[in-house]
Amino acid sequence: MTRAVAVIPARWASVRFPGKALVVIRGKPLVQHVWERARQLETVERVVVATDDERIAAAVQGFGGAVVMTGPECANGTDRVAQATRDWPVDLVVNLQGDEPTFEVKALDQLVRVMGEDPAIEMGTLAHPVADEAEHRDPNAVKVVLDQSGYALYFTRAPVPYARQTGLVVPLRHVGIYVFRHAFLQRYARLAPTPLEQTERLEQLRALEHGIRIRVLLTPQGSIGVDTPADVDRLTAYLAGRDR
Repeated sequence: MTRAVAVIPARWASVRFPGKALVVIRGKPLVQHVWERARQLETVERVVVATDDERIAAAVQGFGGAVVMTGPECANGTDRVAQATRDWPVDLVVNLQGDEPTFEVKALDQLVRVMGEDPAIEMGTLAHPVADEAEHRDPNAVKVVLDQSGYALYFTRAPVPYARQTGLVVPLRHVGIYVFRHAFLQRYARLAPTPLEQTERLEQLRALEHGIRIRVLLTPQGSIGVDTPADVDRLTAYLAGRDR
């Protein structure tokens, strides 16, 4: 039986929105919304928040969540997840985004099951069709192109593919959720940052540059993330509509 856990990396010092993990949305801190969504996953045995901030840790414990303290030296969320799970006896680690509480649960469960059935897949993620041309050209919307077997060829902030001939390919937007095989996650965290990763500021490119294949499953829709204070109202309205 495959053992899988979900980890939510959460930090205070967000460049564009400091303290966003604890911004209150509909009476709950943002990190609690993500935690509650993650608890709906059928394929993980536990959900844990990984943080280096005592304020976030106290809030998580306050709503009954499990928390693991990590060091302040973690460069990104994946490094934090790797540190938190270093000695855990698990097969797969789901790396969730601490600011995206509307991810598609069924699609993520499917990805965990696919990786559980195929030990050769070391890393997996999700993508969805791009809604419009503005989204396709938005550098904050990361795009991915796939090979014929459903593995990532490249991730980029640029609008790809370029449609010299239209109607053949539907552009795909990457959903920033990852499932790692535990052993690979620990190895990934030890790899030095790579040129394309640093150029595009996309950590998943580190895996591709080291020759690691990334399996990508498609989901009909993406999720709403909170990157700036302006995103709070959009997420609040979405959650209110979903709960009606």
